[in-house]
Amino acid sequence: MSLPRWLGRKLAGFLARPRDRLSITTSRPGLLAATLRKGDVLLVEGTSRFAGAIRYITQSTWSHSALYVGDALADRFGGETMLVEADVNDGVRAVPVSRYAHVHTRICRPVGLHEEEIESVIGYAIARLGQRYDLRNIFDLARYLITEPPVPERYRRRLLALGGGDPTRAICSSLIAAAFESVRYPILPDIEVSWEETAMGQRYARQILHIRDSRLFAPRDFDVSPYFRIIKPTLEHGFDPHLLTWAKAAAPVDSGSAMK
Repeated sequence: MSLPRWLGRKLAGFLARPRDRLSITTSRPGLLAATLRKGDVLLVEGTSRFAGAIRYITQSTWSHSALYVGDALADRFGGETMLVEADVNDGVRAVPVSRYAHVHTRICRPVGLHEEEIESVIGYAIARLGQRYDLRNIFDLARYLITEPPVPERYRRRLLALGGGDPTRAICSSLIAAAFESVRYPILPDIEVSWEETAMGQRYARQILHIRDSRLFAPRDFDVSPYFRIIKPTLEHGFDPHLLTWAKAAAPVDSGSAMK
């Protein structure tokens, strides 16, 4: 193993260690798996140093993303439903949904895709299992843990592509963005407005979508995209506010009697 690769692996291990930071559980155990559908993007609020760098650059809660592939890998993993993600240590891998059952997550669901298109998105991600994470990206992100440079917000997204020059390596959100791009599904495309004229001389605006470089996508983009529906497991499974059990509020203290 070359020295840069060895250093990259060591640095990746350091950055991936969880920090003492509380994470809010989004839903009850088991509810997340019961809600996910094939093709859903699961966003995760990470607690590692690496997650902190992503949150700084993107100014977002979400630092990681994974693609739900359902039972597409059941024959390899004993029938479990799985997610495909790009991990800084292991590269592109499959993990069970239960891995993220106890952390803050959000489900983003594409709308309008046919079943065969969903399968194509999943197949794209599965075909890249085993690819390594782009270690150059790790070196770049590590610099922003040492000090937070005064980078204007409009330029921070470009920081995500500093190390992403090798197409055979992956970054979590880039992998998923490229999977959806393979079926021409929009996330946050660049929009060009073209003015055209009818035979009657009337002008109308036509929007033309341009696919953006997948290296420039961050987990938050699936959250803010107008083309992904936000799914909340608790609401999807019969939430009724009238069935909640609240703790009894403590009786207010009479300040006048307390002084006697």
